[in-house]
Order: sequence, then C-alpha cells, then structure tokens
Amino acid sequence: MSKTVAGVIARMNAILESLPRNDGLACFTRLYLAVTNGVQVQLADTTFAEPELLAQLDVRFAGLFFAAVDASTHANGALPRAWAPLFAARSEKKVAPIQFALAGMNAHINRDLPVALVETFEESGLELTDDSPVHADYLRVNTLLARVEAQEKEQYLSGWLRSIDRLVHHADRLDDVVAMWDLERARDAAWTNAEALWALRGERDLFQRYLATLDRTVGLAGRGLLVPAETWLGRISRTLSHR
Repeated sequence: MSKTVAGVIARMNAILESLPRNDGLACFTRLYLAVTNGVQVQLADTTFAEPELLAQLDVRFAGLFFAAVDASTHANGALPRAWAPLFAARSEKKVAPIQFALAGMNAHINRDLPVALVETFEESGLELTDDSPVHADYLRVNTLLARVEAQEKEQYLSGWLRSIDRLVHHADRLDDVVAMWDLERARDAAWTNAEALWALRGERDLFQRYLATLDRTVGLAGRGLLVPAETWLGRISRTLSHR
C-alpha cells in the first residue's frame, strides 16, 4: 500500500502505463491523477488546521481505489459493488471516456470516501464532527477539487468532433451525464455518510449493513452513468483515434 501522496501518484502512473488509453479504468485514472496533481500544486498556497491528517486521508482514500484494482485482477477478489459497473464496462466501446471517468469518481467518492474518513479519524483519535477544524479543512479542499476537476473534465469534452457533435445532437446524452455529477455535493454526501458510519461504530453488524446498502446504491448510480452515449460522430472519432 502507498504510504505517501508521492507514492499514490507513482501507483496511478504505473496503472496508466499498463493500460490502453481507451480502457475505462485508464479514463478514470487519468482524471484522478490530474486532479491529484492539480490540487497538490494549490495546496501549497492554502493554510489548513490539520495538514498531516488531510495527507493521511488522501493516502487512505487512494488505497481503497488500489484495493479495488487489485481485487479486479483476482477471481476471488472482493470487488466492492460500487466499483463493479466500471470494471464490467471498461472495454465497452460505446461508452464515452467522460462516462468512465465520472463513474469512477462516483464509486470512489460516494463509497470509498466515507470509509476512508472513518478509518482516518479512528486512527487519529479525533471525533468526526461537523464543528471540527478538520471539517473546515475538508470544505476548503472541496473548493480546490471542484476547480481542478472542472478544468480536467473539459479535456474530455474538447476537440472539433465534439463541437460538431453538440450542434448535431442538441440533447446529447453526454451533457446529461456531466450534469448528473457534482463533486462538491458528492463530497458533502460522503461526509454525511461518514458521520452515519461513525455513529454506528459500536454496532458492527448495523455498520456493515449500512455500508453494504451504500455500496449497492452507489453501484446502481454507476450503472446509470455508464449507459452508452453513442452518436455517429463518436463512432468516427473512435475510428480515427484507433488508426
């Protein structure tokens, strides 16, 4: 398991090097890596109450993604249901790269982040509450993340083919997919789910049942994000990119 943010970035680069560019897992990993790098640059200019805890959270959070990647390569791997749609559809040519990227963000933030928050707070000995300095830090990170993610999402929606496609298909499903996803709202929901899990720590059976329900719900949303958004220009684009 990576123990530093630098180690996390190195592992993501290794994943990308091992995959074809149009693989669904690669599409998500590129966005995740770009956001991670972008936020790291901006963090230097931001003051936090608990910077070491935030770094621990980043590493533990990424570790859950790496665990899903590892589980997907083993027949008996315990792949969380939240991640299952992305890994099942990763070779589907009718799914656009932005859909893979957002499906990965959905699984990672809505399922993994609450777990990472609880584990990080347990390890630190701090209480997971709305009025904590760490929550204020968390909200500051939301702003940085949303800014960087918005810039990176544009990379998936640029190019002359995409511009023509928008003119021809006025109600293109890709617009609906992008509109469905809001990073700040997802992170707010993740904090609330983390608070619920935190309150259930003493009831392990109920804790596991709540997490299992969350896992299934996030997986259902992931399947919705991955419904093919095929258009004729999309097919031309893919044909040209594979030559």
